[in-house]
This record gives sequence, C-alpha cells and structure tokens, in this order.
Amino acid sequence: MNEHELRKSLSDLPLGGLRYFERTGSTNDVALAWATEGAPDLALVCAEEQTSGRGRGRRRWYTPPGTALAFSLVFRPVPGDENLLPRYSGLGALAVTDVLTQLGLEAEIKWPNDVLVRRRKVCGVLAEAVWIGSQPDSVVLGLGLNVLAGAIPPADYLTFPATSLESELRRDLDRLDLLHRLLAALLDWRPRLSAESFVYTWEERLAFRDEQVEVTADGMPAVTGTVAGLERDGALRLRLADGKTLALQFGEVHLRPVV
Repeated sequence: MNEHELRKSLSDLPLGGLRYFERTGSTNDVALAWATEGAPDLALVCAEEQTSGRGRGRRRWYTPPGTALAFSLVFRPVPGDENLLPRYSGLGALAVTDVLTQLGLEAEIKWPNDVLVRRRKVCGVLAEAVWIGSQPDSVVLGLGLNVLAGAIPPADYLTFPATSLESELRRDLDRLDLLHRLLAALLDWRPRLSAESFVYTWEERLAFRDEQVEVTADGMPAVTGTVAGLERDGALRLRLADGKTLALQFGEVHLRPVV
C-alpha cells in the first residue's frame, strides 16, 4: 500500500482529507493534533506501521509494517451530539462486524470496543473526543484490524486471545479493498448514530450475551454477572446474582468470560 494507491482506491468516498504515513507513532495522536488545527469532517489518517499505537488505557497496540489496517477518522459532531459520544465506539465496531460478515465470518462485539472472531480479538476501536468548553469539537475514531497473521501480537503483548483475518479465512486479502469497505460501512452507520435501532443492533452483536463475565474497572472491585444487554447510551447492562442490574459506563473497563 502506498499513498497513490490509497488515494485512487478511496477517491469515490466523501473524505475530508487524507494524511498517509509509512510509519508513525499513533494515527489517533496524529488525527487529534490535526483536529485541533481544524481538520475537516471525515479527515482520514492512515499508516502502514505504528510504533506507539495504543488502545484504551494507553495499552500498546501492535502494528508491524504491511500486516494490518491502522487508521483514524475525524468526525465533527453537530450540536446535540454530546449525548451520543459513547456511541462512537459502537459505530466503529458495527462497521467492522458488517464487513467481516460480508467476508463470511461470524463476528461479535466485546463491549466496549473490541471485535472478536471465534472469541479471539481481531480488531480494536478507540474513540477520543476533543472538547471546547461543554461542547465536543471533534471525535477521533481509530481502528486497528489484524489482517495478516503477522499482525497478531507476541504473547507478552496480549491481554486477550487474538487472531487475524488471514488466519481465519486462509486466503489472501486486499487491504485497500478492506479499508474501502470499512470506511463505506462507517459512513453508512453514521446517520443512524442517534436511532434506537443503532443500539439494538449493537446489542444483538454483543459477545457473551446471557453468559457470565467478570468486569473490572478503575475504582471498583471486580464484579461478576450475566451480560443482559445495553442501555440506550451504550452502557453495558449486567445482571447480578441477586437479580439486580448494574449499568457499566465507558472508561477503563475490562471484561472477561467466567470459565
């Protein structure tokens, strides 16, 4: 993949701009800086390699050259969207699951921001907002998708089992075609961000639905419960052993199945 091929492949999409890097630290960091400088809506940052890619909690995201898709898209929310910001993680995950379904894979969303195939992580989503006062100025949505087997992190990187599209499909994949499909899916889902059907579909694709999980979060002890669905804002609804429900908000949350 190079910049010329990238621009040609994406020329039919209404992107607000494109910055391509053979190597960069983090596409989200580049996009956040660009957003503060006035990047237009749907400005795209894409890299062949990330040397300091990150997930939630600044955990490292492994992106060796030429093996994955690593990109970040700038969204400019409109007034009233401040209550929809938690849904941007779902926006990324729904787009990815759409594309993986097109490829013939059964994909699930591990709340709040990972996509799984056969209960193994194949994609991570990171949404970060830039605020001006009480209003969101921009949202940067970053996606890292393991395309080739070489994108699977070494064991000392892993906090959850991982896989790649190549490992699952056992055939060659065109990363430019995948990127086009993902961006088209993001654009397709974006107008539905405020719709009730958005959360319903997200909920239908949840991994570990009706299964017991253990959830840990900063500032609270580990909680065990059954995944019962999502709240309207995308918070996870957990059913506890005493029958009560607990709504878990976004943040530094870790979810694992109870074995």
